[in-house]
Amino acid sequence: MFSAPSPSLSCSRHYHHLLQICAVPSSLALIPGPVRWRSYPAVTARAKFEKFDADNAQPPPPATPAEAELQQELEEDSDLPSDLEGAIRQSSQASAAFVNSGGMRGMVELLIPQLQLLDAEGAQGELWELSRIFLETLIKETGSQKVRAIFPDAGAAALLKYQWGDANFDFASLSDRRPVEEEDEVVVMLVPDYQMLEYVERIASQLSDDPPRPLIMWNPRLVSEDVGIGFNARKLRRKFLSTFTVVYSMRPLPSGAVFRCYPGLWKVFYDDVNRPNRYLLAKEQPSRPDATDIEQIFGAISNKVEDSSSLLGKARGMFTSLNRFMKAISR
Repeated sequence: MFSAPSPSLSCSRHYHHLLQICAVPSSLALIPGPVRWRSYPAVTARAKFEKFDADNAQPPPPATPAEAELQQELEEDSDLPSDLEGAIRQSSQASAAFVNSGGMRGMVELLIPQLQLLDAEGAQGELWELSRIFLETLIKETGSQKVRAIFPDAGAAALLKYQWGDANFDFASLSDRRPVEEEDEVVVMLVPDYQMLEYVERIASQLSDDPPRPLIMWNPRLVSEDVGIGFNARKLRRKFLSTFTVVYSMRPLPSGAVFRCYPGLWKVFYDDVNRPNRYLLAKEQPSRPDATDIEQIFGAISNKVEDSSSLLGKARGMFTSLNRFMKAISR
């Protein structure tokens, strides 16, 4: 999409679609302990994940400073970005905070279907445009003068270097003979693929040598569903990935989201039934919630909501599918 429309509009439509991937009753809302339903003062409300329509969308009326401050205090989902471009910038700011604090290996996870389908028509171009936003924000936030972007293949790196002649970062590919240079201050790997894991590990090892330099993996695709990959290979991959800190993660759930923005905790959100497209905080914890954690958080709904057989039947079905969903994406 090197000549595509501005990502601020086209990507926002994708982002809304992301959060609608699973149809789950939004009325099933819980937090640990007694159910708490929120009532809010009359302040201007913005939908966190409203649909952005380039043809019909009208900008909301501006909130007064007092309204904006009060709204920020009241909203438990204020940490969540409002659109995809906002998520990209937020992930870059989290990465910069990690690097500025002395972190060496960080990872950004934007587990959004549109960003995973690199083979779809136009998707790859849009992905690279978003990656440029990430890179430029990272440079601004860290003050680094020598940032190197490593793309999955030499063709993409060469084309983007030509297209982005004014870029203030260096280009390389995983298969280059010398993908990093001694003067590089920060290195960003963009969507590295599991088939190139050997190159990824080699570059990571090189960056660990004196002097050590930070490495950020942006949306890595190092998990393969190929049944031909043996247990030892999977074990080695997990061991390698465990050396990285997840500095940013946005993972949609059928009725909520799992979110982490460094240096904050991991957070699990659920649908706010009183406000469409908004979320309430269910739980926050220092470690990534696994499938069991998610199932327990949402599973308690059946004991907290009104005693309705039809509602509970839907809840039981949701828990079963949610458990399968979480186990699948956690592999």
